[in-house]
Amino acid sequence: MTLDDLLGARPVVTYDEIVGYLAEHGSQNARTQESLVRYYVRRGRLLRVRRGLYAAVPPSTEPETCPVDPYLLAARMTEDAVIAHATALAFHGRLHSVSQRYTYLTKTSPRPFTFRNHCFQPVQFPKALRKATKENFATRAYERSGLSVRVTTLERTLVDVLDRPDLSGSWEEIWRSLESVEFFDLDVVVQYALLLANATTIAKVGYFLDRHREPLMVEDHHLNRLKRHRPKQPHYMDRKDPAEGRLEGEWNLIVPTYVAERAWEEVG
Repeated sequence: MTLDDLLGARPVVTYDEIVGYLAEHGSQNARTQESLVRYYVRRGRLLRVRRGLYAAVPPSTEPETCPVDPYLLAARMTEDAVIAHATALAFHGRLHSVSQRYTYLTKTSPRPFTFRNHCFQPVQFPKALRKATKENFATRAYERSGLSVRVTTLERTLVDVLDRPDLSGSWEEIWRSLESVEFFDLDVVVQYALLLANATTIAKVGYFLDRHREPLMVEDHHLNRLKRHRPKQPHYMDRKDPAEGRLEGEWNLIVPTYVAERAWEEVG
């Protein structure tokens, strides 16, 4: 019995997937399964990434130098993993700069994990989504190297990065990344923002759409739905960085001056 067929089809594989494969092909003995996995690790055909997670090593390739797709690792960190925030922007080819952090959503609480200078950051699904059992709202499964990878759509990602800027880089990074997207389904954007039920996040989404009315074809009815749920009192756009700000009264949002004035566009 071998694992070669499985490893040829799955560049990243979990221990449970290996056990399931072996059980289907005649070996249901747990010790035999464990021994075979250890044998493949010794042979250099399996690279142990972390407990329960392995990368397939192609023939004539050294485990220490074989390429491993970090998106596939992020998608296999937990059974329910969903690639999100700046990592979703990068997956969609919209992140303005390169990041070594790979963020994924999950119901569980694993610790952050580093592999080959890539940091894998787990983030729990927002409480409002867990309560409504809508964790996978506006997510999609993509095929990557023959494996299914679940990623937040650009519509959900827009809201998520505004909701959690701490997971998405600087405001310049967020603005430039989102502005590289030519089209959003705005009905989905608004629906998801309201689903999160966070007045500050709703105001941030509304402010961003308001500032990009023409290129994103934003209509009044999109903004009006959000305005009904904006904060009743002024809220900081970024409470962790209450820099000098400007009150955008229409949204009751105190926006950092360098964001409102797009200071990163200044020459020199």
